Amino acid sequence: MVNRCEVAVIGAGPYGLSLAAHLRARRVDFRIFGKVLDTWSRHMPETMILKSDGFASNLSAPARDSTLAAYCARRGLAYRDQGEPVPLSTFLAYAEDFRVHHVPNVEQVDVAKIERVGDEFSLSLANGQTVKAGNIVLAVGITWYAHTPSALRVLPREFVSHSFDHRELTKFRGKSVAVIGAGASAVDIANALDQAGASPWIIARATEVKFNPVPDPDDESLLGRLRRPASGIGRGWRSYFCAAAPLLFYRLPRHLKDRAIASHLHPAGGWFMREQVEGKIPKSLSRTICGARVRNDQAALTLARADGRQETQSFDHLIAATGFRPDLRKLPFLAPDLAERAAPGGGSPDLSDFFETRVPGLYTVGLNAMYSFGPLMRFMVGAEFTSPRLATHLERKTATRKFALIKSAAVPIGRTRAGSPDLVSARISLTE
Repeated sequence: MVNRCEVAVIGAGPYGLSLAAHLRARRVDFRIFGKVLDTWSRHMPETMILKSDGFASNLSAPARDSTLAAYCARRGLAYRDQGEPVPLSTFLAYAEDFRVHHVPNVEQVDVAKIERVGDEFSLSLANGQTVKAGNIVLAVGITWYAHTPSALRVLPREFVSHSFDHRELTKFRGKSVAVIGAGASAVDIANALDQAGASPWIIARATEVKFNPVPDPDDESLLGRLRRPASGIGRGWRSYFCAAAPLLFYRLPRHLKDRAIASHLHPAGGWFMREQVEGKIPKSLSRTICGARVRNDQAALTLARADGRQETQSFDHLIAATGFRPDLRKLPFLAPDLAERAAPGGGSPDLSDFFETRVPGLYTVGLNAMYSFGPLMRFMVGAEFTSPRLATHLERKTATRKFALIKSAAVPIGRTRAGSPDLVSARISLTE
């Protein structure tokens, strides 16, 4: 079966669902493919608490009742814009409610291949269907971008994995597990391992495991807001600028963009996790991994200390909580020539100010857009800027195309008695 749509959204995470909600409200001809919140529901620890505040944990739709606050109010759940941690289970339930009311047409099927055919795209779906699309939006999140340090890749898969691979951790009960990293993922995984009866051990290059500061009521005073304004990605004027003015960020020189992004990528756990980790989970900090090998049926790590001395520690398993690095070449369904044209040499693509790559009609949002629009794109709160802007652009673009097709289909078939052309418009199906 072959059919067509104007816009195909690939991915049904926060960015995909939010964009789809805005496209639907604007009656743009679109389809959305992917398992709803797959990363969140299958690749995050069950006990995880969102690092973002309540006000920064919304999916975006042009409706007042689409927020997390409105959902919690309807269900009688505890909620505050700030200072009330959001459990993953609450967020997943909210996201499903959002899907039902704002994006009921999600097709929970994987895309197997995307390639260019003429001036359109051809999508091969896992169910055997083929779809033609005038525009593609890659809202793929972090799924394909897990980064594992090269020193660990030499180990067999039974000894090393990435934090992305784990939701339920009881299989490690009674085992020693090294968690590599010092950010929120490392803290969450280590805590989940401890609760599951494993023996976690945090190893990191950082000199300390940092946590976001506990919310201070003084920050909400007039003076506090002037000194350190709040934003969806942190407090302070630098964060406020990145969150409030992504189009200005877009026009910054590359070196200023890189500096601002680096300042927002520092590892830190949520403030509410400090008491779960401090004094409970052992750490080896200021350590660099020099090598890894299997010894006595364990993964043996060679670590370099800050003073240059080396030591060896052995564990039953290693979990790399070492983040994600966007690279379109890692998307298994995107034709290699499209990936190379969109982002020559790999890495993040250069985008237009409407999120379009160098391939006409191919758009990407979320983490892929971070180096164009700033650290806001690394967080789900970025969907509140991205979705209405891109939806408006696609609405205008597809409307222009429809008008051009209708105009070109109007052909003269004769003349009226007054001598003017008698025009008849061919009936056009834009979704055939």
